Amino acid sequence: MSATGMWVEKYRPHKLSDIVNQSEIIGSLEALIANPTDMPHLLFSGSAGVGKTTAAICISNQVLGEYAKEYTLELNASDERGIGMVREKVKKFSRFAGMADAPFKLIILDEADEMTSDAQTALRRIIEDTAQYCRFILIANNISKIIEPIQSRCATFKFTTIPEEDVISRLGEIAKKEKIKADKKGLKAIYDYSEGDLRHAINLMQAAASLGDITEEHVKSSAGLTKTSDVDDVLKMALSGKVVEAREKMIELIKVYGMSESDFLKYLNSAVFKTKHDKLSSILEIIAKYDYRILVGANPEIQLSALLAELGNIE
Repeated sequence: MSATGMWVEKYRPHKLSDIVNQSEIIGSLEALIANPTDMPHLLFSGSAGVGKTTAAICISNQVLGEYAKEYTLELNASDERGIGMVREKVKKFSRFAGMADAPFKLIILDEADEMTSDAQTALRRIIEDTAQYCRFILIANNISKIIEPIQSRCATFKFTTIPEEDVISRLGEIAKKEKIKADKKGLKAIYDYSEGDLRHAINLMQAAASLGDITEEHVKSSAGLTKTSDVDDVLKMALSGKVVEAREKMIELIKVYGMSESDFLKYLNSAVFKTKHDKLSSILEIIAKYDYRILVGANPEIQLSALLAELGNIE
């Protein structure tokens, strides 16, 4: 394996036409940027790792050319959620100042759905006031969290999950360029774990490659999948009322073996169906409830402990 930094950046497309899948969206975007002065503000939605941010960067490169770096501002709204970020960074950058030959300044706002409603309201005003010389590309996983006044000011594009054959094909191309041997089971394991997230898939393949060839065993080892069967044991212990033992095992998986809380819940959800429990729907509702609590910011360890306790009360 060649030591060339992060593969996900090394093999990031530079042109819209190089983006994997999303052919209908790419065709529409290429038509929109054919005459840059007529390009509207854009809103990209869809799950992680399907090409939203890459498409925005490609638009910057293709429309602004040599001025792309100077006239593009890229921010991650999940890191800076408040109104201060909008007023200070975005407003300052969007001011008109000697535009050279570039058609406009471009602001790429990633994870815009994580912005507070106040920040989004302030952003709407900035979008209106700077429309003559500035374009925005907003990127969101959950479009329903973007306020309607912003949605109505953007052309919206919904990016779809990348099919298995396209992910595996792209991984195979990268493996060939990196002179890495990759068998079919190894690439399939990467896809199964990444679930259509191409960015995650490439990162996982690079991690697996550090162990040697891309095999199912190396992929599972890199992804921490070798401990997933232990999640089945956690579920069985919890359902049998052994909550303390179940919690100890859960903490071991997360803190010792590095399994994320979201992955633990995902594997727990899969484990439920193996049990053929007669209270299946109740168990699934409990898992969904605690998944949501963690998603909105509650303490993961406390919530997972409470989940196991609630499962222990199911009769």
